[in-house]
Amino acid sequence: MVLSTISSTSRQSTDSSRLPNFTFGATRLRTNTALSIDGDEALKIVTAERTVQISEEEYNAVKRKLDWIIPPLCALVYLNQYLDKTTLNYASIMGFPITGERYNLVAMAFYIGFLVWEFPTMFIAHKSRLGKYLGMNVVLWGVVLMLHAVPTTFGPFFALRFILGMLESCAAPVQILITTMFYKKNEQSMRVAWWYLQSGTASVVGGLLAYGISFTTDGSIAAWRILYLVFGGMAVVVGIMVLVWLPDSPLHTWMLSEDEKIIALERVREDQMGTENRKIKKDQVIEAFTDIRTWIIALMIMLTSIPNGGLANFSNLIIKSFGYSTRETLLLSMPSGIVAVLWLLLLSHISDKTGERMVPIALTVLPTVVGAAILIGLNGTDHKGALLFAIYIISCFGGSVSFIYAYNAGNISGHTKKVTVNALTLVSFSIGNIIGTETFQAKDAPSYIPGKLSIMILLAIEFFLCFLMRWINVRENRKKRLGLEELKRINEWSDEDMAKDRERHAFWDMTDKQNPYFTYTL
Repeated sequence: MVLSTISSTSRQSTDSSRLPNFTFGATRLRTNTALSIDGDEALKIVTAERTVQISEEEYNAVKRKLDWIIPPLCALVYLNQYLDKTTLNYASIMGFPITGERYNLVAMAFYIGFLVWEFPTMFIAHKSRLGKYLGMNVVLWGVVLMLHAVPTTFGPFFALRFILGMLESCAAPVQILITTMFYKKNEQSMRVAWWYLQSGTASVVGGLLAYGISFTTDGSIAAWRILYLVFGGMAVVVGIMVLVWLPDSPLHTWMLSEDEKIIALERVREDQMGTENRKIKKDQVIEAFTDIRTWIIALMIMLTSIPNGGLANFSNLIIKSFGYSTRETLLLSMPSGIVAVLWLLLLSHISDKTGERMVPIALTVLPTVVGAAILIGLNGTDHKGALLFAIYIISCFGGSVSFIYAYNAGNISGHTKKVTVNALTLVSFSIGNIIGTETFQAKDAPSYIPGKLSIMILLAIEFFLCFLMRWINVRENRKKRLGLEELKRINEWSDEDMAKDRERHAFWDMTDKQNPYFTYTL
């Protein structure tokens, strides 16, 4: 066992001023205050072993500082991202000039651009300052969204939506990486929820803005054009705020002193997640592609994204098919966002308290399966109250994406592996949304039975996948516990020896499989 060799050597000295070199496979690491060749950026300012005692009060003070900046800025980014990609949904009932199959293709173009650019954008992000790279993309996508107000024909709309998808493809994975760097596992689900729930808030904000714009009487500019200009302008402002204020990593955090940066790093040491390493490691890429969990997550996100691709662009058309006017539809679409936000907040709180990720995902998709069944069963009836209730609970499934992001944040270690898995997750997201735009066909209007049926079936499959993933993680944690017991026995270690060895592994940029001290959340 390679680790027994490493750790028995490490037991010879616990004095951080004269720590020896350790060998892990073919990699040599020097655990001192200088950055090791393959270790985390964190080793520039902290030692491999904890050398200072930090009080809980100091930890909480730093966390409060971070909470005032990181979650609000990420929330604004996600709010604008969701508004940007669903502007088409509002425009579709406000005189948008593209209809029928060409409307489906314009809706699809966003996710094609997203798919094409996901791996390149994550490669660039891996080599860049994350906050600055995200801010630049937000500014650019705001400009591109405003340009949607110019054309009237299919070609330019398709091209602009394609570019918009490219620019927005970095948002979620970059925010996952930033959340991982600054927050502990039992804090991540709620922090991710704070920004992901903006997809529900966006339904309210977008609905109100679109409703107000619908009263525009100046014939010189169409209401749908004003919508694009307003939403695009908002994104530009948010992008500038991100460029100025969002930190790139604990080492590059403008609002923390040097001592507070160390505290920020020590907060996350116990989770064995590491922070940042800009070297691309081939072994971590291979592990990402050969880990069964990667493909289960990819499948789960795809099963979620197919319904999302349909509902994000057709939900207002479904509500309007119940017999409501355009303005009534805009108002009636808003409660679905409120329901989604409240459901996500409740489950996120439970998730962080219990350390569970898969059970909350199962609970997000269950109401959607029920809602889709109601829409199918009551199709063509006059039960408008029941149909609206179904529309409102059907939006609950969106929260599953938040928990999948939180799962990636807390269950994948090794910076290259994290970047790779996040990219694969978002590739699956885009493929699912591309498929989703085709599940609601113009020929199936106004009932859209095939689209509603696909939602019910796909999310029912995801429900069962949650428990398969949970079983795999329980099994892997059991194996790791047995491995640590064997390591302790072979080296004749005390609990203190184990604790010191655990500390050394925290910032070595090891993957979750390589690190014997890494524990999976369920």
